[in-house]
Amino acid sequence: MKLVTTHLLKLLLMAVAIVACASPARAWWNPEWTLRKQITIDTTDTGSKITDPVGTVVALVRLHDGVFQFGSAKDDGGDIRFVAADDKTLLPYHIEKYDSLLNEAYVWVQAPEVKPGSKVTFWMYYGNAGGSASRADDAKATFTTDTVLAYHFAEKNAPPVDSTSNGNNGQSAAVSIDGSFIGGGVRFDGKTSISIPNSVSLTWINGGALTWSAWVKPTTLAAKQILFSRRDGANHFLIGFDSGTPYFEINGAATKAAAPVDAGGWHHLAVTADGKQITLYLDGKAAATAGGVVPAFSTPLTLGGDSIAGATNFTGELDEFELAKVARSAGYLKFVATQQGGGDSANKLLALAEDEQPPTLLSWMNGGFLGVILKSLTVDGWAVIIILLVMSAISWVVMVGKARFLSGIEKGNAHFMKEWRHVATDLSVLDQDDFDKVKKLGGRVETKKDERALREASIYRIYHIGVEEIRHRLRADQMGGGKVLSSRSIQAIRASLDGGLVRESQALNRMMVLLTIAISGGPFLGLLGTVVGVMITFAAIAQQGDVNVNAIAPGIAAALAATVAGLAVAIPALFGYNYLLSKVKDATSDMQVFIDEFVTKMAEFYGDPTK
Repeated sequence: MKLVTTHLLKLLLMAVAIVACASPARAWWNPEWTLRKQITIDTTDTGSKITDPVGTVVALVRLHDGVFQFGSAKDDGGDIRFVAADDKTLLPYHIEKYDSLLNEAYVWVQAPEVKPGSKVTFWMYYGNAGGSASRADDAKATFTTDTVLAYHFAEKNAPPVDSTSNGNNGQSAAVSIDGSFIGGGVRFDGKTSISIPNSVSLTWINGGALTWSAWVKPTTLAAKQILFSRRDGANHFLIGFDSGTPYFEINGAATKAAAPVDAGGWHHLAVTADGKQITLYLDGKAAATAGGVVPAFSTPLTLGGDSIAGATNFTGELDEFELAKVARSAGYLKFVATQQGGGDSANKLLALAEDEQPPTLLSWMNGGFLGVILKSLTVDGWAVIIILLVMSAISWVVMVGKARFLSGIEKGNAHFMKEWRHVATDLSVLDQDDFDKVKKLGGRVETKKDERALREASIYRIYHIGVEEIRHRLRADQMGGGKVLSSRSIQAIRASLDGGLVRESQALNRMMVLLTIAISGGPFLGLLGTVVGVMITFAAIAQQGDVNVNAIAPGIAAALAATVAGLAVAIPALFGYNYLLSKVKDATSDMQVFIDEFVTKMAEFYGDPTK
């Protein structure tokens, strides 16, 4: 038996450890915010499978009627906040567009580090429309130091403004578009271009690392269209489309993708250089690779074209142009292309959950940990818990009822003993002809309140037995008109009083056995439910042949709920039982002391002095 108990305890401790590791606590970041939603970045097979390293990314959160209550937020989105999974750490973000009339918004947030084949969660809070919250977004803090330039093209027919802290703003403007791929964008007509001055952050060293990326929509498929150029004497670096085929060119050596793109479609185009090779990415996938390095440049950059013989300027649209001083990984570029691209793939990669409100008792039970546990309970677990609930209800009824009963007895006994002290000095009160006066302790009980108090006193009921026995024995044992009781009569009265004590003790202890059943039976029933639940959980694991903590943790937590329920029944019953037992002992002792005192006084007053 001891060995079995030891193994069960080890099993329960293992289950508790699994649940503790798999169940992070979740609070509410700030009670002034009335709504929040969980955002999950999923790079596993169930989301958008990414197997290469990703790192820190700036994720796009698209808001519309289906996922966001614009009427509950401030008109400018000033109450939006992003908080890490710990519900404490604020995440940097900025709003590119927020339209409370059209119910559309684009928000960029620096997500926690994203790893391949994993899930990352964080929170978006809002719903402080009537509070003092103001816009706290910060574009410069959103981008890491690796990003040296980022254009959203949200400006209206003005040179683009760099959203990073480097201040690499453009000097000329193309035609602005309100409804581009993501918010604002620019359109190139084959004649216009955007010039970007050189700066310390935009200076390229020979063989240095970099990443060029943008969303591009060519509207014509002309030969050798230049989308981006940088020249310095004999050196030049070009990115563009040749009859619709993406390419990059360094000093006359061009590297092309395998196939052209269609006109009028949006595509994510990126070029990375790591000091050894240069790679062209199309829609998050490597499309062409060439050995070599990017030359050193400290000259201006041009978007939209360049005056190179045999080349034409780009015709189409451009959005979300970025430059980085590192070579982004394949996982990073796949994440950007998938997540910013929209559609089902983007929604699987970055999923917005339903809105949540601040936790209340009911919401915690329905949607918190307790809700997960209740949903995971099996039939046997429910059966055990229902039995334990019935036991708990019975034990609480017994404890409350018995506590009130004993409290009344305690107060009644105290009141009776106070009046008895006066009667005990002269027991002639007990043999008066007016029995009502005898019951009222010689008239000392005068008010209804006193009568109610005495009726609850167990000692008073024993007093009644003694008085009736004395009056009956006096009539039988009168000797020559005197009021004398024989020793045999006194013993008989003592026996009657002891019988009253037994009956009162039975009344005091009535229903107490139900508490002992709850104390001893509750934990064993809970343990039974836990063991059965754990057996079912591990049987399911054996059947599936796969161990997944996220899958088995709810089942084990539900199994442990039976043990918790058993302890929740037993612990209050144990405390209540010990408290009530001490009160029963006190009441019993008071009755025993009174019987001894009553018999002694009776023997002194009514006993035969000659014997």
